[in-house]
Amino acid sequence: MKQLFAIDLKDYEEGDRVFRRPSARGIIMKKDKIALVYSRKEHYYKFPGGGIKDNEEQEQALIREVKEEVGLQVIPDSITPFGSVLRRQKSNYAPDTIFEQENFYYFCETEDRVTQQQLDDYEQEAEFVLRFVSLDEAIETNRKYQSDDEFDVIMIERERKVLQMVKDFLQ
Repeated sequence: MKQLFAIDLKDYEEGDRVFRRPSARGIIMKKDKIALVYSRKEHYYKFPGGGIKDNEEQEQALIREVKEEVGLQVIPDSITPFGSVLRRQKSNYAPDTIFEQENFYYFCETEDRVTQQQLDDYEQEAEFVLRFVSLDEAIETNRKYQSDDEFDVIMIERERKVLQMVKDFLQ
């Protein structure tokens, strides 16, 4: 899969240990709207998806994570790679650790029915909900996002850039 861009804050020591957390994220278009996770608490949009477990294929993680976060069932034959984004920065959880996350983005289609979300505690706290919005609305919402948590600011900026790339690709 081609790398779309990389984010490397270089705010760590080169000898630090590396914690890798690859993820798979879905780009789900329904006519002129995109299906995204919206945080009602923090007021941002993100692509549905999340961490790839050990011994799990990227596509399997995509299907599982989309179902858990937004209750949509991905149609496996519809999965098409878009690109990846590499993120490296000092961990905000573990000292002397680099957080490295390769985010793999896939176009995919889903069944029309929506089932119950299965959210982790932090996702419930952020009040994650499924929303179908225009790309412009998602891009603008994320452009305005502000937080004291730089870790989240970097994530939302990454999502904004990918949303813009999806918009450019579709035009």
